[in-house]
Amino acid sequence: MDAYTKPAHWSEPRNKLFPHQVGFTCPPHDFDAAPSDFLRMAPRSVGVHGRMLHVPDYAHRLDQRKKNFGLLEEFIECMANNGADVCGQVGSNWVHASDMGVEGIRQHCEMLSEKYQTPFHMAGYAMVEALRDRNVERVALNACYHRNSWYQGTVGFLKEAGFDVVWAGNFFDQGWFDSQEAVDDCIWCFDEDLIWKSFDYTADKAPNVDAYLINGMSNFRRASDGIAQRPVHYEVELEERLGAPVIGHDTALYWRIFKSLGLAPETQQGSLLSSLKG
Repeated sequence: MDAYTKPAHWSEPRNKLFPHQVGFTCPPHDFDAAPSDFLRMAPRSVGVHGRMLHVPDYAHRLDQRKKNFGLLEEFIECMANNGADVCGQVGSNWVHASDMGVEGIRQHCEMLSEKYQTPFHMAGYAMVEALRDRNVERVALNACYHRNSWYQGTVGFLKEAGFDVVWAGNFFDQGWFDSQEAVDDCIWCFDEDLIWKSFDYTADKAPNVDAYLINGMSNFRRASDGIAQRPVHYEVELEERLGAPVIGHDTALYWRIFKSLGLAPETQQGSLLSSLKG
């Protein structure tokens, strides 16, 4: 392992723009909502910076994620050099695409966190940590836009981590689209009513679970103004509707980052993020 030393001047509070500095990265060719979402719910002491991974020929294939997995370390080093206190990786498929397994991913995140003196969290593994923290055993997965090969990777990762995945299905499986290609054409952004319908469908298929999950980083456009929102914005209403915790990979990642910072959201959130206030 190459030696690395985080610039010492970042340990001096007066040298930092914000007392708590967070770095996010996302897959290539995605303008990601995570930095905006996190900042809007965080205390004013938090500053956020995003950095896209650069793969010119990227086509959202799982093999490309495995091939470019090393870019995550480049991202962490860049953020550490610039004074980030914690880093988060957006995108749930990267953990299972790596073929490292649950324990391998845990060790890899730990290694990078120690090497760059900056905690590093991956959305896919943050979900595992969140479910374990909440003592969840039985789950159902609303796989939203993810293709079968994508969400079955998530199912396998969750099962390897010890969870009982009672049911999983995407928007095509649920019957909202005529083909997976039609789902793909939406480019991960859907009408708002689909989040309610898809979770109702999931709950009907799996009525007795400890938590309902939603895969990836889907977006849903509000009818009132056309603004797209991630599942984290719907968790309070969904939990009231379904009578059980609702956890998305976005929610789990934000929860894990807040834990590293020792902070909690200032906005009203669902049960997972609200647990930080206790």
